[in-house]
Amino acid sequence: MLSAHHPRRAAAAAVLAAAALLLATGCSSDDDGPSGDKSAESGSADPSASPSGDAADAPPEKGSAEVTKTLATGLKSPWGLAPLPDGDLLVSSRDEGTITRIDGESGKKTEVGSVPGVAAAGEGGLMGLALSPTYASDHQVYAYFTTESDNRIARMLYDEKKPSGQQLGAPDTVFKDIPKGVIHNGGRIAFGPDKMLYAGTGETGETDLAQDKKSLGGKILRLTPDGDPAPGNPFADSPVYSLGHRNVQGLDWDEDKRLWASEFGQDTWDELNEIKAGDNYGWPEVEGKDDSDDAFHAPVAQWKTSEASPSGVAYAKGSVWMAGLRGERLWRIPVRGVTGEPKTEAFLTEKYGRLRTVVAAGGDKLWLVTSETDSRGTPGKEDDRILEVRVK
Repeated sequence: MLSAHHPRRAAAAAVLAAAALLLATGCSSDDDGPSGDKSAESGSADPSASPSGDAADAPPEKGSAEVTKTLATGLKSPWGLAPLPDGDLLVSSRDEGTITRIDGESGKKTEVGSVPGVAAAGEGGLMGLALSPTYASDHQVYAYFTTESDNRIARMLYDEKKPSGQQLGAPDTVFKDIPKGVIHNGGRIAFGPDKMLYAGTGETGETDLAQDKKSLGGKILRLTPDGDPAPGNPFADSPVYSLGHRNVQGLDWDEDKRLWASEFGQDTWDELNEIKAGDNYGWPEVEGKDDSDDAFHAPVAQWKTSEASPSGVAYAKGSVWMAGLRGERLWRIPVRGVTGEPKTEAFLTEKYGRLRTVVAAGGDKLWLVTSETDSRGTPGKEDDRILEVRVK
């Protein structure tokens, strides 16, 4: 499915390529447990800094989200999603360790290949995907996955000319030794506007890791494309960008280059955070907003764990859109031009089941991935699905 085979997509190619580089763009084993038990352009070292604050008008007070198309069905434990420049999509299967290409118009599925070394168990397996910031020339696909010994990030050459199932080159590990566990493996990766690689990790259920600056667990990491600590990181010779996280599975940026991340809570509050370099987001000392200790960065918004258990996030039309697993809904959090606490809205509530990943696809369009076949859902005959959603 080379882009040359899709001339009708050429007009959108530039927009979709940009969206691909901003991919973000998946509570404990309670992440969504049914009972709720415990339940680039700038090169700036701090891409969360807002250059102006008035890049565009604020989003409307009331938003909307409408599913306009079911693009693909019958996916098994889908997790990561990476739009290709021609409008097709790459999707990872957490439990099967495979990557599949989805035709962006017909939904036809073509297996790209398997990722060697994936050891899927519990919440671990083949998770986040991201395209190299120089994908047009190097055709490298990055993946975050669990092995027998750790969580790691590797890149693979994607050769579309090879036979189906044999299109992935051997993994080149760029970063390893991220703690693994049955729960809380993090897994989302994304290249930021600064062309650095960001990764959300979990604390594997060992809560002390989140506050340990020497541990890679419970952090957001910032790396060069080769896996080295990125220049300008807040802690010398460290890949750690922020700490005090429980299980980060959503990352995306707005037009002011502010980084937004979703956070699984435990018993009380799930969070959306604006990430600042070097800041501490409180776990396990704080869950949700707590004005008693200003050492911790408070969330922009919070929800009961029964209403969210958030995974992926995407930025579009002035709002962050957050996929809910246990909550089975898509949250809208207006952030552009908004001061104070944003007024959040829920859409698609309990209509499509558990929602794992959401990716901006340019303009008012999102791709939304369901998560009913990950052992915690109740899959229907079409699950899992990729949905096209129009938002405002």
